[in-house]
Amino acid sequence: MEAYSAYLMFLGVSCLLASWALLLITAWKNDYAWGMFSLLLPPVGYGYALFRIDDAKETLLLAALGWLLVILGL
Repeated sequence: MEAYSAYLMFLGVSCLLASWALLLITAWKNDYAWGMFSLLLPPVGYGYALFRIDDAKETLLLAALGWLLVILGL
C-alpha cells in the first residue's frame, strides 16, 4: 500500500467515524430508541437518517465523502 492510498483510507475512515458520531447525536435528539438502534446497529441508523434527511443531511454527506475516500484509497 502506497502512502497516498493509506492517507486516503485514513481520511475516509475518519470521516465515517465522525459521521457516525453525528448520526448518534441527531438520532438521540429526536428519539431515545433511535439513538440506541443507531448505537448498536449503525446501518439501521443510516437508514433512519435517509428517512430524516432534513435533520441528517450533513451526516449523510460526510458519510458519502468517507466512502468515496475509502474507495479511492483501494
